[in-house]
Amino acid sequence: MGERLHDKVAIVVGAGSTPGETMGNGRATAILFAREGARVLLVDRDGDSAEETRRMIASEGGEARSCVADVTSSDACARMAEACVEAWGRIDILHNNVGIGGMGGPVELTEVAWRRVLDVNVTSMFLTCKHVLPTMERQRSGAIVNISSLAAIRAAPYPMLVYNTSKAAVNGLTRSIAMQYADRGIRANAIMPGLIETPMAMEGIAAGLGISRSELKRRRDAAVPMKHMGEAWDVAWAAVYLASDEARYVTGVLLPVDGGVTLKG
Repeated sequence: MGERLHDKVAIVVGAGSTPGETMGNGRATAILFAREGARVLLVDRDGDSAEETRRMIASEGGEARSCVADVTSSDACARMAEACVEAWGRIDILHNNVGIGGMGGPVELTEVAWRRVLDVNVTSMFLTCKHVLPTMERQRSGAIVNISSLAAIRAAPYPMLVYNTSKAAVNGLTRSIAMQYADRGIRANAIMPGLIETPMAMEGIAAGLGISRSELKRRRDAAVPMKHMGEAWDVAWAAVYLASDEARYVTGVLLPVDGGVTLKG
């Protein structure tokens, strides 16, 4: 076991994983946080999936608890923060990983789908921060790590209007919090994953485009300068750094984890 997050208490929102051939970013991050010494509250609306992550952590000797919550609900986010403090007395790290995709441009996209994606991808982060920040402020310390996307700054080759918009909003939210709380010992940063081979991305986009998973993988691998997609572990290691004291002078950063995609202009 590592020591980079020794004695830290972390909340990982979206700590389960969509079923598939690979692992989601949230589960990988929760596992690495525990391996690096953190006690982890595993938050997911799917209790069985969160519990599966807990069992994986426990099998390696880590400490974690699962918590069922729909983080688009303010009351649920308040209970989440209270549960963490009740269990371990503090909150050192908030990792926001919840997010859903959304295909379509402004004409095709329904208003219901627009609001749903913004609620899940942006409002949820506003609400988790709203209820966790008072504890961090009392401690005069804390680290928030939000999962954004390269879609915040680069258009996809297919229309994903609401997803792109939501991730740009995550970047703005992160930087606003970083600035407001910089003198209170609280840091906020975002990770912008590029093409990562997670179940949600692969199965969701393949279905949306009407192509096979293998064909989508071929296209996505070819689009990366390194010629392969990243894994959830790549995002998780970036989260470990930003959550750790190694990044104590880093706030308001939007970190690409993308295999060089942003180098293409």
